[in-house]
Amino acid sequence: MTPYTGRFAPSPTGPLHFGSLVSALASFLDARAAQGQWLVRIEDLDPPREDPAASDAILRILDVYGLHWDGSVVYQSQRSELYQAALEQLIATGAAFPCTCSRSQLGGHLHLGRCQPDPEQDCAYRFLCPDTHLTLHDGLQPDHSYDCQRSIGDFVIRRRDHLWSYQLAVVVDDAAQGITHVVRGIDLIDSTARQHLLQQALGLPHPHYSHLPVAVERNGQKLSKQNLSLAVSGEDVTATLFTALQWLRQSPPDALASAGRDEILQWAVTHWQPARLSGLSGQPAPSAFMRPS
Repeated sequence: MTPYTGRFAPSPTGPLHFGSLVSALASFLDARAAQGQWLVRIEDLDPPREDPAASDAILRILDVYGLHWDGSVVYQSQRSELYQAALEQLIATGAAFPCTCSRSQLGGHLHLGRCQPDPEQDCAYRFLCPDTHLTLHDGLQPDHSYDCQRSIGDFVIRRRDHLWSYQLAVVVDDAAQGITHVVRGIDLIDSTARQHLLQQALGLPHPHYSHLPVAVERNGQKLSKQNLSLAVSGEDVTATLFTALQWLRQSPPDALASAGRDEILQWAVTHWQPARLSGLSGQPAPSAFMRPS
């Protein structure tokens, strides 16, 4: 069997919130329970949205919580040559094409089929969506099916400003790092279809995906940096870990609440039962990690 390699791949647009922490924790536990590797990748592809201090802050919090990664941290901002090679491969096979269509020109409709780009404008590159049906299996969620041209369309893989899209970069990096399992929030489940199509077009393996429920605020919004969710503190680490395990429905024993950080993590690895999250799409964050009402 192929050894397990998982990863946690945050974007440095702000500090980790509780939703990010439980995703990191679940991914870590899944890897360690399988006696596998757990990697960390910083997805710093969008400088205008990034917080210059966020990458270091994220890594510090992971370290404080005992979520120690294997190997060196990978930064996507340093991997443009790999993404360019993948784009050229897609262009050569007819699976990618230049495009100057704007969102306003598309009017809310999907882009379908090659267009005639204006040679005087900077071009984006889109992936040419095949006319196919796709059914994907998930470790925690029901099968999800797509009529690709009706629900996905031709999506951008390199922007007009020459910044790389998340979809292309994550596919290239997952393959380059030998990622076999991806544990992440259900808010990214529709990205899986796009990534599957790119993996297929590039001849890359498909990791096994498990999509976790998201933690939500009082108003039903998911916790996110964009929604200014509260940052996870480096204080009260053991209490936060215990709460995170409760949120992940792992039923930690009450006696574990007074244990040390490493003992809590050791228990969690030994008793990890991801199936307890099957079919869940979201649940409220603990009140201490919600924005004040």
